[in-house]
Amino acid sequence: MLVRLDQLKVGDEGKVVEVNAPSRIKKRLLGLGLVPGEKVKLERIAPLGDPIEIFVKGFHLSLRREEASGVMVEVK
Repeated sequence: MLVRLDQLKVGDEGKVVEVNAPSRIKKRLLGLGLVPGEKVKLERIAPLGDPIEIFVKGFHLSLRREEASGVMVEVK
């Protein structure tokens, strides 16, 4: 099943399938390791819902929901 990264629940894991975002944001996301085939896990959601913290390539990253909404993830 394909979902947007910002739709995951805490603890959900998946594999990046596609990054659809404006070029500036897409370049940043790809540079942070959110590339097709990479595994990601949603670690935490801030109390007000933004930002979210993910674990990718051995690092914890904080992303705004707006940025995360452009990342499609395959979950089982």
